[in-house]
Amino acid sequence: MADSPASHFRYFDDPDLPGWHRWEMVDDTRFNATLAPVSARIDGPIARVRMVPKRRHSNLRDHVHGGALLGFIDVAVFAAARAFGVMGEGGASTVDLSTQFIAGADADRPIEAHVEMLSETGRLFFVRGLVVQGAEGDWTTIASFACTARKGSIRA
Repeated sequence: MADSPASHFRYFDDPDLPGWHRWEMVDDTRFNATLAPVSARIDGPIARVRMVPKRRHSNLRDHVHGGALLGFIDVAVFAAARAFGVMGEGGASTVDLSTQFIAGADADRPIEAHVEMLSETGRLFFVRGLVVQGAEGDWTTIASFACTARKGSIRA
């Protein structure tokens, strides 16, 4: 589905990852753009949201910095909601985000958030997920999370 002309986000076929959609802010001076490119796809009941870390996301151990991981998780929740069709663009906010760090993420390899939609109401949605790194079938779990988020007023 194409976003409205006034959309704050673009959601389109990812030219670098066939079968995925790119999810990016129109205004590249906003925080979300520091994580770009972010791509998403639905895999059964899971939305997979992918980010390729850059040096600016790393700490002195050459792992993805914990703050960058938290930022990615927060953005991934909304990219997943968009992929699920739960919301479109604009005005959404995080109500609660609980995260458990389990392992370090290599700053030179892509990471993914695997997001499961638990419930949706008129204004809220509830998700849980894992941040993983590695290859299909051989994932290393980096973090687990649970989130409650408030939808914006514009739906997909």
